[in-house]
Amino acid sequence: MTLLNDLTGAPPGMTGRSLLLRLSTLGAVVAGTAGGFAYAGGWLSPGLLTPARIVDRFEAVNGPHPGFRRNHAKGLCVAGRFAANGAGARLSKAALFAPGQVTPVLGRVALAGGQPYAADAETTVRSLALLFRQSDGEEWRTGMNNIPVFPVRTPEAFAAQLLAAKPDPATGKPDPARMAAFFADHPESARAAALIKARIVTGGFADSTFWSLNAFRFVAANGSVRPVRWAFVPERMATAETPARAGQADRNALFDTFAAQVRQNPQRWHLVVTLGRVEDPTADATQPWPPDREGVDVGTLSLTEVTPEAPHTCRDINFDPLVLPDGIAPSDDPLLSARSAAYAQSFTRRAGEAKAPSAVTGAPNPGAAL
Repeated sequence: MTLLNDLTGAPPGMTGRSLLLRLSTLGAVVAGTAGGFAYAGGWLSPGLLTPARIVDRFEAVNGPHPGFRRNHAKGLCVAGRFAANGAGARLSKAALFAPGQVTPVLGRVALAGGQPYAADAETTVRSLALLFRQSDGEEWRTGMNNIPVFPVRTPEAFAAQLLAAKPDPATGKPDPARMAAFFADHPESARAAALIKARIVTGGFADSTFWSLNAFRFVAANGSVRPVRWAFVPERMATAETPARAGQADRNALFDTFAAQVRQNPQRWHLVVTLGRVEDPTADATQPWPPDREGVDVGTLSLTEVTPEAPHTCRDINFDPLVLPDGIAPSDDPLLSARSAAYAQSFTRRAGEAKAPSAVTGAPNPGAAL
């Protein structure tokens, strides 16, 4: 029995009955672990929503575009730095908030949707994704949108909304009946859609505010924890989109204009952290926090470079929202883990696919507005 005892970790002298009990326990653990993997993969539950099925839904709605992100497919790489002003040091022990700390940043501006060659449109949601490389070697990755709340509360609602909003081939627009049915089933999404529709759509990326949407937690050096949301608020004065600009012939008008602006001068945003209270919802990104919550300006983001997506640029970065440094922690928002898992699935798929050139080159355009 010595060899069997060694293999099972049983102490010498264990009886055969006790050994059988240990073996059955080990078998249950192994079976449970395998079952866990099967459950996560959706093998035991054909109707279970999985990261793969979320990405499959994007592909079904947008069509196949190998080598591109399944969402926010059209984008341009950016680079710059974040300069902390010290105000964030009392809120979070993350190194990038230390007084005088300057952190290099890589990122991407993009448009929502899975169409990498679609023409820019004023109402398309704009995004800003950033990767901060701290001096201590840790990273912070964050993806934000120019909408004040997220349209859905749960991963399941996100998948349902994606299907409901699929354009009708005959009209090129979502079927109103499908959307009405979705909103009837998800009243929180109807309220969020009204807030999103009411926002001012600005002229471009440089004058857009980008919100974190999901809640997180800041952990201070003294161990105190508080819920937060954040936004990158532009220094450039916001100007509303005009019909004339929206109707430009340049299919990449938003990107070309932004590239021209960055080449002329660094484009800057202030990172404003909103401090939540105990009663503020952290697990529902469709709900805004009350407007009287304290906002703290913790530093300035300066974007100084733009480059097209290519090997070893932002194209190959997974902007996973759960890559967080010590001092920033996730909240209980279920969308965070769903985003992380779906991003990983999208990254893995495109990493193994042939790459086509991006529609956005960032090349100087004489007609781009500054």
